[in-house]
Amino acid sequence: MIQTESYQQVCNHARQTALLQSTLALLEWDQHTKLPQSASGYRADQIAALATQIHARRTDQALGELLARADVALDENEFDENNDEAFIARANVTKMEQEFTRNSKIPESLASALARAASEGQTAWIAARKNNDFASFAPHLTKIIGLKQEQAQAVGYQDHPYDALIDEYEPGISTAEVATVLSNLCEELVPLVAKIKACGKQVDTSCLRRTFPVEDQQRFAREVSSAIGFDYDRGRMDVTAHPFCTELGPSDCRITTRYDADFFNSAFFGTLHEAGHGIYEQGLDSSQYGLPAGSYCSLGIHESQSRLWENLVGRSRSFWQHYFPIAKKHFPKALSDVSENQFYDAVNCVSPSLIRVEADEATYNIHIAIRFELERDLIDGSLLVVDLPTAWNDLYQKHLGITPGCDADGVLQDVHWSAGLIGYFPTYALGNLYASQFFEAAKKDLGELDSKFAVGQFEELRTWLNQRIHRQGKQYSGFELGEKVAGQPLGHVDLLNHLGSKFGQVYEL
Repeated sequence: MIQTESYQQVCNHARQTALLQSTLALLEWDQHTKLPQSASGYRADQIAALATQIHARRTDQALGELLARADVALDENEFDENNDEAFIARANVTKMEQEFTRNSKIPESLASALARAASEGQTAWIAARKNNDFASFAPHLTKIIGLKQEQAQAVGYQDHPYDALIDEYEPGISTAEVATVLSNLCEELVPLVAKIKACGKQVDTSCLRRTFPVEDQQRFAREVSSAIGFDYDRGRMDVTAHPFCTELGPSDCRITTRYDADFFNSAFFGTLHEAGHGIYEQGLDSSQYGLPAGSYCSLGIHESQSRLWENLVGRSRSFWQHYFPIAKKHFPKALSDVSENQFYDAVNCVSPSLIRVEADEATYNIHIAIRFELERDLIDGSLLVVDLPTAWNDLYQKHLGITPGCDADGVLQDVHWSAGLIGYFPTYALGNLYASQFFEAAKKDLGELDSKFAVGQFEELRTWLNQRIHRQGKQYSGFELGEKVAGQPLGHVDLLNHLGSKFGQVYEL
């Protein structure tokens, strides 16, 4: 154990801050799942107060001095890259110094205002989405965008104010690099989608839009999420307006979902997605809880885990070879006349759609590209909130050939902007790229996985992900960890090969 006094003091400080942060997460989880509507105002006060305390601890000059002393003390220790204690300690201090520097640039008043605006904004968004009323939400979003612009100026950036915001979720990447990644990806996705559209084969998805009783969906989703590795002894699942995953402690991970009794995909694939996040959180090193080595690497890496389980596993033919007979037992009326092949094709249908979380694998990243363009322009001021619905609809028509019939299915569909999560959306696309590369690397190490999935065996893959990704914590940047695991830099070849192969079979291209 690294016994330098300054390092232990740094660790103690970080763990106490994590205690407060997990308490804040509990308040936010409760806000989205259990909170009485009339209590939202006081909850915003609670969240702002606690966020202010947490920010004060993260920017305390005494912490900066401790980190400086720990840095010097650790330089006297030899370490290597084999996850020994000294290497982990060095990674912890380095990451905490980086976070301290960033946090210290944000005034306490701004941190408090952001927390309050996000709490109030999410409450307003839920009502606005329910009532299809963007006008009632616009003042909240205008306030949030203004505060995020202040944050970008406070943190600083090289080329674009959006750089300062995306760095919070995927450190080291720039706005220009995101634009290039998304452009290169969509440049190859658009012809694939066009080829599918022109092939003439129509996939019947009506079997997904029958009556699936919510109680049966709950049982099936819990059974499958447990089988792939989400531990319900250390977590739970609840219902919310927009699914999310959060951790409230080293043995307390919460996932959420939403149910549609007349559509299979919403809850099932949403649950797989959030369970993927939960499996990552539950796979972190609990002995390092509150420290970078016990924290997730980046949002791009986090999204790689959710997208991997949702799509590369959950939409695979071998997965449904095992689970379709079980699904028929859960939903005997809805699926009695449906074959496995019909169902597999239906859950892999490619069709431009309005809702991001229900989008197919081929068009999903186009949804992300649209959101990236909009929030980048909101932050640099070239797009005003009042013009956002029109801009949204125009881009959907331009890139997907469809236009939302209402704002609830358009600009109001995602919770992210109401929560102040500006810069988050690109990590979904990065996650898809990482996921495909990780899956290929896993197959090289573990051999052919389809035969295992076909009999309901997922433990080998989960263990591989845990060892190679989860247990690494934040010892590396997302790009460093991605290349270390995949054996190659981030790119789109594996994802395009996966999509081309799958949809080539489904659509007989």
